[in-house]
Amino acid sequence: MAVESESAEAVAASEPASGSERSRLRRLGNKRIRRRLLNQFGRIFGTYVLSSLTRRIIAINLVGLLALVIGILYLNQFRAGLIDARVQSLLTQGEIIAGAIAASATVDTGTITVDPERLLQLQAGESITPTGDDLDSLDFPINPERVGPVLRRLISPTKTRARIYDPEGILILDSRHLYSSAQILRFDLPPPNAVEEDFWDTLWQWTKRWLRQGDLPLYQEAGGGDGRVYPEVEAALAGSPASVTRISPRGELIVSVAVPIQRFRAVLGSLLLSTQGGDIDAIVRAERIAIIRVFLFAATVTILLSILLAGTIAGPVRRLAAAADRVRRGSTSREEIPDFSDRQDEIGHLARSFREMTHALYNKIDAIEQFAADVAHELKNPLTSLRSAVETLPVAKSQESKDRLMEVIQHDVRRLDRLISDISDASRLDAELARIQAEPLDLAEFLRNMVADSNQRAGAGEANVKLTVADAPGARPYLVQGHDIRLGQVISNLFDNARSFSSADGTVRADLAREGRQIKITVDDDGPGIRAENTERIFERFYTDRPDGEGFGNNSGLGLSISRQIIEAHGGTIVATNRLEPGDGEKREVAGARFIIYLPAGTGK
Repeated sequence: MAVESESAEAVAASEPASGSERSRLRRLGNKRIRRRLLNQFGRIFGTYVLSSLTRRIIAINLVGLLALVIGILYLNQFRAGLIDARVQSLLTQGEIIAGAIAASATVDTGTITVDPERLLQLQAGESITPTGDDLDSLDFPINPERVGPVLRRLISPTKTRARIYDPEGILILDSRHLYSSAQILRFDLPPPNAVEEDFWDTLWQWTKRWLRQGDLPLYQEAGGGDGRVYPEVEAALAGSPASVTRISPRGELIVSVAVPIQRFRAVLGSLLLSTQGGDIDAIVRAERIAIIRVFLFAATVTILLSILLAGTIAGPVRRLAAAADRVRRGSTSREEIPDFSDRQDEIGHLARSFREMTHALYNKIDAIEQFAADVAHELKNPLTSLRSAVETLPVAKSQESKDRLMEVIQHDVRRLDRLISDISDASRLDAELARIQAEPLDLAEFLRNMVADSNQRAGAGEANVKLTVADAPGARPYLVQGHDIRLGQVISNLFDNARSFSSADGTVRADLAREGRQIKITVDDDGPGIRAENTERIFERFYTDRPDGEGFGNNSGLGLSISRQIIEAHGGTIVATNRLEPGDGEKREVAGARFIIYLPAGTGK
């Protein structure tokens, strides 16, 4: 029993320990997850958000949006429309109040003035009635005691200041000083330790006053109660309502409207209504705050969309740049450019161009490496033969052996000289073709000159070249854009190659024809032809295919390779095939080799 109790205690003690361990591991796992997420977010933020392209996109989008909002806040017609609406409202309110005040005015009837002359002019049964002139002479004074309660009831709900001036412009009533009976007046005294206005508040008030002082007059209280200092009061006393918009010393808008108080065409005084300072500004400020809120929302959406747009641009461009840097560093493995070919935009086009350029670069590197290996191999053969002959020459016993060794040495030297010249020509061919500007070339005239020159240089026992030019429509149907020297090198090489396989009484035939938008040049010989498996191999560098080793060492094997390189640089193709004997059978004899060149026709056809 003791053992069982100890085991139970051990299990009970171990359970809390394992629970705390699990919670600790859970906390560590959560920390690692949060750290990983933060690192990933930081990497994404640094890659896309902090990139210069992203900052430019965000800045450009926000500048346009900010300019629009500033224009709305500063140049909008809301404030002007609000002022006009306020003026109309005050005019309507003023006419109502002025009518009520005029109705409360009373005339002094203590004395009646009778004109004796008019009484003598009366006939029997006639009486005297007041005329317009009589009414104009009546005096309707405004009684402040009777007008005050009316004005207070009409003005109190509107939060508008009202002032009444007599016909002389003297202030009679001011709504600021009208109080109802038993009303308790309370005035807030300034605190003993009053704090001066904040610098930024003062600066903002000065800025508002400076922006508005160009088109709005500054509001000032009339000293001594003289209302004629206000132009609108002067106009109202003359019988016409008027309004003026002013700016307070705190930069707040104040709209004032003056209407005449008339009764029976008699102007009894003027009613001046004015808004409180900041009334209109509060409405404009609320409207601008709403605009700013919309701007903040639009700016947030713009920033998010800009980041998304920059991510679709900066991310792929950054990956392409990183891959290009890896290719430039020349690592041992061949780097693959990221494939964005599925994107039908400029990024996809750029990625495809990068991939094609990289593949072309790798192919060029392979070609250079293969060319260097072929050059080393081709130079090694004559050098080995030359060294063997030079080493054998001192121990040769007969003069015949020495002469034969000297012929071998001279043959190898000529072979080395030919190899070096052809290798030098092949190595600078690409740069030369890219540097020289192509010019219009008439192939018909060009081939005639080439054939004449080749036949003139042909030695005894060598085949002649015969040219056939097919008729084609157009003034110059055989015009191409090309380099005459390099194209002449191709034609001369084909003539020499065909002549070397033809018999002395044979003929090398050259044909020129037009096929659609291409020009076709064909060169035929009467030799043994080309084996079917070698029709493409003969264009490889340093490859020669001559029966029984005929002419060994007299050819470098670079002529056809250089010819294909030149034709392809002109946008054309060159192929080799066999010319068969005429007949209908399937097993016709080979009559000779045939080389066909296709070149794109130039302008002027």
